[in-house]
Amino acid sequence: MTSPLFPGRNTSRRTPFKSAGKATAVLAAAALTLSACSTGPASSTTGAGASSSSSSQFPVTIDHVYGETTIEKQPTRVATVSWVNDDVAIALGVVPVGLPKNEWGGNEQGSTPWKDAALEDLGAGFGSDKAPVQYSEADGINFTEIAKLTPDVILAAYSGLTEEDYKKLNEIAPVVAHPELAYGTSWQDSTSIIGKALGKDTEAAKLISDTEATIKEKVAEYPQIAGKSFIYGNLEPASADGVNVYTANDNRPRFLSGIGMTLAPVVEDNSKGSQKFFIPWSAEKANELESDIFITWVPDAATKDSIKSNPLLGQIPAIKKGALVADSDNTLTLSISASSPLSLPWSLDTFLPQLATAADAVK
Repeated sequence: MTSPLFPGRNTSRRTPFKSAGKATAVLAAAALTLSACSTGPASSTTGAGASSSSSSQFPVTIDHVYGETTIEKQPTRVATVSWVNDDVAIALGVVPVGLPKNEWGGNEQGSTPWKDAALEDLGAGFGSDKAPVQYSEADGINFTEIAKLTPDVILAAYSGLTEEDYKKLNEIAPVVAHPELAYGTSWQDSTSIIGKALGKDTEAAKLISDTEATIKEKVAEYPQIAGKSFIYGNLEPASADGVNVYTANDNRPRFLSGIGMTLAPVVEDNSKGSQKFFIPWSAEKANELESDIFITWVPDAATKDSIKSNPLLGQIPAIKKGALVADSDNTLTLSISASSPLSLPWSLDTFLPQLATAADAVK
């Protein structure tokens, strides 16, 4: 899996997944899975862990971009793809039988600090007998490894599944795909959708409420953030493209808007009606990117310095007045860009002070 920044240019959808691999291997694995499932669900040491009272909610039907998926009974073997979906399941007390490695922004075991802590709390930390199986998505969705796990549901509420991806996964188990835009599902909607799929609607509603309360409490410590306009984008001094900025369809601007900041009018005006998660912007017009604060990711401190000294990018108004937030921590970037009820609380103590420092520079 590529980074959560800009994996493709001039497209309305993110394309973090490459080729699905050999179709014959996928179909063979899927066939084995379907054969195994025909005699009933396999036993699991890391099942959904839902209460028996939740099972009365089933069957449930979930609408998504490729139609609808009906889940006949409460899942006991849950697999996930992409980011976020595993975080939500784990936050709801469900340990997946399999989940993707975090190959961008992850730690040495292909995980994240927030996921590690939550799995430990559930007695399923990596290295233990109850830990989920991890598979790589560096070359695309790992159909073969997912099929080997004989899941009875595959969670992809936050994802960029193509219709082909969806159909292949659906041969393995019912798939909960994203509701509309690829990688455009808010963490609240992901939580609600996955809660319904797992028979944990009540728990999901409480998780959303509790997470929002935690965010509100932390944000209140930094009143200077409120009302500030922002642009969240990608600045590449060495690239001819130079600038891309995220639209309101992306979870980064959604998060900042949710904590009382305002997406800059220049972004709103230039992305009206767009279903893209970002828009390209000419570096020659960088001085028109008017906002109080500009937020970006950088690979290192040297890149931040080169942005400031760049004759074009340095003319961005927020940068000129010292209100640039440019962090080189991949894990922190992941926690905001692929936001979840686990990642956001983890991020606040580091990210909010950075925003506050930039806000202090605004006169």
